[in-house]
Amino acid sequence: MRTREYTILTIAISLLEGAAIAAIILWLLPRWGINIPVWGLILLLVAFGVYQVITYRIGRRALIRKPLVSPEAMVGCYGKTITPLVPDGYVKINGELWRASSVGPHAEKGDEVVVREVNGLTLLVAPRCSNSNNGK
Repeated sequence: MRTREYTILTIAISLLEGAAIAAIILWLLPRWGINIPVWGLILLLVAFGVYQVITYRIGRRALIRKPLVSPEAMVGCYGKTITPLVPDGYVKINGELWRASSVGPHAEKGDEVVVREVNGLTLLVAPRCSNSNNGK
């Protein structure tokens, strides 16, 4: 998702969430006998707005951050599985989390794997032990 699309979507969702909070405070809570003054509503919506700005900035920074290593350069690298690869899951290689697919036998969580190929942003991995067995 591009930064501009992310910004527009975030603003739209934030406005809808703010409207939902205001509706709950002004309509639903008084039905239960809970009355919040207008200044309390304003304070709550300002706090919600600050929260939205902070989370937007964090999300935007993560969205525009480039990977530390290109996927193509990862062929031959070793890593560990974060989830079981049956046949799809996630691996951690060079400190980054990647989607992976097992090209050999299924790998359990914590197994060491080696990257064989790259298909888009999915790494095709095989258990590391199969690499050492081929050399014997």
